[in-house]
Formats: sequence, structure tokens, C-alpha cells
Amino acid sequence: MIDTRETLEANRKQIRKRRWIITLSIIGLACLVIAMMSLVKCTDLIVKVSEDAQSAPQDNEWSMFRRDLLHTGNAGDNVTLPQGKLKWTFSTGGPVHSSPAVCDGKLYFGSRDGNIYALDAVSGEKIWTFHTGSWVDSSPAVVGGVLYCGSNDGNLYALNADTGEKIWSYQMRLAVTSSPAVADGVVYVGCEDFSLYAIDAATGSELWRADTGYVITASPAVAKGIVVVGSGDDIFYSFNAKNGAARLEFYDNLPVYSSAAIKDNVAYFVDNIGIFMAMDITARNWWLENRVREYWNALYGYGLLPKPSANSGFLWGVALGNNVRSISSPSIAGDYAYVGSGKNLYSVDLINHTIQWTFNTNGDVISSPAVAGGVVYVGSLDGHLYAVDGTTGALLWDNTTGGQIESSPAVANGLLYVGSMDGNLYCFE
Repeated sequence: MIDTRETLEANRKQIRKRRWIITLSIIGLACLVIAMMSLVKCTDLIVKVSEDAQSAPQDNEWSMFRRDLLHTGNAGDNVTLPQGKLKWTFSTGGPVHSSPAVCDGKLYFGSRDGNIYALDAVSGEKIWTFHTGSWVDSSPAVVGGVLYCGSNDGNLYALNADTGEKIWSYQMRLAVTSSPAVADGVVYVGCEDFSLYAIDAATGSELWRADTGYVITASPAVAKGIVVVGSGDDIFYSFNAKNGAARLEFYDNLPVYSSAAIKDNVAYFVDNIGIFMAMDITARNWWLENRVREYWNALYGYGLLPKPSANSGFLWGVALGNNVRSISSPSIAGDYAYVGSGKNLYSVDLINHTIQWTFNTNGDVISSPAVAGGVVYVGSLDGHLYAVDGTTGALLWDNTTGGQIESSPAVANGLLYVGSMDGNLYCFE
């Protein structure tokens, strides 16, 4: 009997020991999983970024929307400056919202007549047209002799830049009004199907797709192996350019239709009510950050927790002061950014985080400004194209088109190109 009791007690001890081992193993495994998820989500130790995805256009070229992958909208200082004299116009069969690209002596743009056009950049003579199935509001990108452009028919097209012959097309689920950015053989573009796509530039096959919560009409910018883009779901995103792994989701609480411009690993953009934002593109969310913040903010509202710290990635912001819908994208020159919001063009000091000057037009400025040699060029819905001194904000010259200007200007070889909703592409010298 005694042996039986001792045996039972020994068995119980063994069972308790096994339970502890199993419990500790489960806890250890859970901690390991949490640690691994934290490393993947919050660091670059596991999923690394490649810094190859960068771009430097040739002098006197404006090869994609906002000129380069950083979306600086800056043609540089050693350029001949257009003086506002009309050189030629080219008429299409529909309004021109698309912004022009200039490469190898040719000018490329889209029209709401459904066509993508290639013109001689000096004479304005038509070289070729390619017809898509709907409006072309997207702006072309030209890299390695190939033109990439989206259409409202839901396709991203790759065309021979010399002949206009189709190389491939990739069908998406809704309209492609976002303008593509091309880096290291990959085309990055947003879609109104709520997704950001990475497409193989040579074959047109999908490499990866990242889903957001609403339409993406902004153009992605690429720097240091990171893709950044805003969405209508009130979030500014960053992704690993190689595999689409999410890095940062910054909740702005307002739609972001403005495309970001990047300088020194900082992305600058404007949200939907004209708040100029500065974001660290290398930042990442800490694990479950946005979920935790929902409860933290609620408890803070009841006075039960201290005020939460700033969201990951956020550096600073400046209210442009008009509380109106803003979709213009900044250009950057030196320590200043230039951007439209409401009826104004603004200069923002990136060092002191203040507004340097404000230039007023008679219509909303949804066009994104171009900078060249210290002069800022921008269109307005009042139909005017303005040239403004980048230091003082003084008007240097303006010229009119026959309709509202939504297109963003491009500057190359001493000429300025811009589309108008009157259906024309204008060239000024």
C-alpha cells in the first residue's frame, strides 16, 4: 500500500514536471514568435531593403511625373529659363490632365480623348499616337526607350518610346490614374482598386501587390529601396520596394492624394485639408502600434492615460491655412518646398518649418509646381501659367491657356510644357 502511494506521488510529480516543461516550452515558443514578428515588422534585420532603387535623370530631361523617382520636380540650376513666350500648341480631342514627360528630344503625354501622344519636343509635330480604351489622366514615365503609362481603362501600358508600338499591357481591376515610377526594372503604380502594384518592366508580369483601404491616385516615390505613397483611406504608406513588405502606416485621419517629394530620407506631402507633412521614410511602426493607439487615444480622452507620443515616422507639420482640398505635390529646391493648396502657391522653409511666402492666384492650384534655376512654375484653375521668383514669391510672368490647368509643368532644354483642360498641350520658351 505504501509502495502504491509512493508510486502515485512520484507519478504526480512527473506529470507536474511535464506540465511545467510543456508550459515553459509554449511560453518560450510564443516569445520566440513574438520576437521574430517584432524583428520582421519593426526592423530591417530579417526583411532587408535594397538601396539600388534610385534614379538620376539626364540633364535637360523630365522623364517621369515630378521628373525623378524622388519627385523633386526640380530641373536644376544650370538650365535656360523659359520667359513665357508661346512657342506652339498641339490640339487633342479631349482635356489634358496628364503631365508631360520629356526624353531624347520627344514629348509624351496623355489626353482624355483616350490617346497617348509623342511629339517632337522642339517643333510640336506629332510623331505617333497610341489609343487606349479610356481617358489617360496618368502621366507617362520613359525609361530605357520604353514608355509606361496608365489608363482609365484599367491597363498599365508599356510602349516603344520611338514608335508607339505596344510591348505589353497589364490589366488591373479599376482605373489607373496614378502615374508610374520606374526603378531597377520595376514599374510602381497605384490603382483605384485600392492597391499599389510592382510590375516587371520587361515582361509586364506582377511582382507584388500591396492592398490599402481606398483608391490610390497619387504617384509612388522611390528612395533607398523604399516606396512611399498616400491613399484615400487617410494613410501614408511605405513598403519594401523589392517585395512589398509593409514598413509604415501613418494614420493622418485625412485622405492623401498628394504625391510625396523626398529629400534626405524625408518625404514631404500635403494632406486633404492643406497640412504640409514631413515624414521619415526609414521609420517603421512598432508592432501593433495603430491598434494600440486606438485604445490609448480613447483612454487619453477620458483622462486615464497620458497623451500618446507622435506616430512613428512623423517629424513635423505646417498648416497652410486654407482648410480646402489639396492634391498638389511639392517640389523641392535647396531648403525650400513649393506646393499648391487652395488658390495659393506656398513656399515652405524645411529648416524652420515655416511658410516663407504665399502667392495668390484666382483659381485652385491642383497643378504640381516645377522648379528651375530658382523660378517656380505652376498652373492654376484660373487658366494661367505662373512663373514666380522662388526666393521672394514675386510674379515674374504669366500666360493664359484656354482652360483650367490641372496638368503639372515640365521644364527641359529651355522650354516649358503644360497641358490644359481646353484640350491643348502648350509649349513656352
